[in-house]
Amino acid sequence: MAGRFVRASKYRHVFGKPTRKESTYDNLHISRNAWDTNLVKVNPEYLAVNWEASGGGAFAVIPLNEKGRLPEQIPLFRGHTAPVLDTDWNPFNDRIIASGSDDGKVFIWQVPNGFSLYSDAEEPEDVSPVSKLTGHSRKVGQVLFNPAAENILASASGDYTIKLWDIETGNSPLTLKHGDIVQSLSWSADGTMMVTTSRDKKLRIWDVRQERPAHEVAGHSGAKNSRAVWMGEHNRVATTGFSKMSDRQMALWDVGAPQEPIGGFTILDSISGVCMPFWDDGTQCLYLAGKGDGNIRYFEYENDKFEFLSEYKSGDPQRGLAFMPRRGINLHENEVMRAYKTVADSYIEPISFVVPRRAEVFQSDIYPPAVGSKPGVSSSEWLSGKSALPPKIDLESVYEGNAPKEVASDYKPQTSAPAPAPAAAKVSAPAKKEPEPTPVAQRAPPPSVSQNKSSISEMASKFQDNDVEEDDDDASSFEEIPKPVVRQPQTTPAAKPQPKAASPVARQAPAQVAAAATSQLPSRAATAPSGSPASSTQASSSVENSLDQIKRLLEQQTKTITAQSEQIGHLASEVDFLKKKVGGSEQNERIKQLEQELEEARS
Repeated sequence: MAGRFVRASKYRHVFGKPTRKESTYDNLHISRNAWDTNLVKVNPEYLAVNWEASGGGAFAVIPLNEKGRLPEQIPLFRGHTAPVLDTDWNPFNDRIIASGSDDGKVFIWQVPNGFSLYSDAEEPEDVSPVSKLTGHSRKVGQVLFNPAAENILASASGDYTIKLWDIETGNSPLTLKHGDIVQSLSWSADGTMMVTTSRDKKLRIWDVRQERPAHEVAGHSGAKNSRAVWMGEHNRVATTGFSKMSDRQMALWDVGAPQEPIGGFTILDSISGVCMPFWDDGTQCLYLAGKGDGNIRYFEYENDKFEFLSEYKSGDPQRGLAFMPRRGINLHENEVMRAYKTVADSYIEPISFVVPRRAEVFQSDIYPPAVGSKPGVSSSEWLSGKSALPPKIDLESVYEGNAPKEVASDYKPQTSAPAPAPAAAKVSAPAKKEPEPTPVAQRAPPPSVSQNKSSISEMASKFQDNDVEEDDDDASSFEEIPKPVVRQPQTTPAAKPQPKAASPVARQAPAQVAAAATSQLPSRAATAPSGSPASSTQASSSVENSLDQIKRLLEQQTKTITAQSEQIGHLASEVDFLKKKVGGSEQNERIKQLEQELEEARS
């Protein structure tokens, strides 16, 4: 019976690890507004959460290092006159955040230097916005920064439009008009395209600077909200929604030809909560988190399919969820993603998604370069028609505690590290400079089945060769052992020395010979000045004399040992012969005497 084929994947065993209660962010007043947003947003420094505040709208900013139960009163970001519906961090400045509100306004905020929730003041001082963007006539439900262009912000409103803002000037030069309320929006990696879903059940792919949709097709047919996310640098879009029978669905779309989803609509389950999709361009994984349930599914994208990896299950349902940018994850614990989920509208729990490995060194194959904190183009360049991907950083430099090292902004997983090297060094570079090209070489997409087979066979042959070499080494080492034994010449015994005198000499002979040789060599070699021909001649003659003397000593000791062995054998045979006879006391005494001599000879 053939074994079940297991798909090769570095992330096949990724698991979600919850956080202990003391490491969560507790004592929060999370907004209970029913508008469909994610409620929380996070960057490597701060966590933003929509707040249930009286007297207008507000949201809270929590430094990530201030965990545990928060004070009863904390400084809030106040300024809106109605509840805050959505926030978004500037991807290139961790202290700039935008907010959209039910009052139809978009505010830009800056986190003060040294901001903390703990202070000695009786009343915490609230933070005011640095700029206000007005232009929408109804509530602003979503705000989202451009991932490649600096200071370009999109805001979706209940007036059926998406406005593009240059937050440096406060102007809105571009507007995307829809036929109904926008439910979700997502930028392409280079910030030139956008995908939106709306209540009219249409999926639109926008050429943003042309202010028109490049494609407009039917999306999920269900009446409930649909979500869309652009899959990073791929020409693909993933959506979640509902069927007419209210089953939750997911789908994969080709941006160039989105008339029908690739492979059709995939039914997930029959739960009624909206499914929030999150795409990770580093691991090529899609995370799906449902509102009202505590589970987070994750899939790996490969060959235009979503391969199910696993599911993080929790009994605590979430209403909001945010994922940390890759430059902020914990590389020393093999963390590939980190989510922040709301629990019971009172605390936020971090969840680490970890590859189960021993994290002793940087795991280059699971950490391709990540988007850094520098934009690809400025806002004026983007508005004039220029486009560029933001530069990436090598996460190994972050792992080592150094300043982030930039790599090419147009980096693709298929490119190899030795490309900029000289042509003569291309062949040897991957072998000799293994620590440098390894991070990039292993960032390629998962290998195919044939590649896996060839790599396994190469590994097997490599270990087989090593085994043969080790066997050869072992054989040669064993061959060298009997060589000193051959030095024993087969000589005839001379006289029979006394056993007591010969035995200690035989045991001490090797040590004495070595001592004599080592003591004689330096004394004789020192008689002639060094470096002269005479000294070298005398040294060689002294060595030959020493070797001859050692040879003679060995021959004498060999003769002694042989004679002693014959003496022992003779005494043993005589003892055995006398034991066979039945005699008087004289024979018994003779036997005892011979046994005593035999014992002494053996000792």
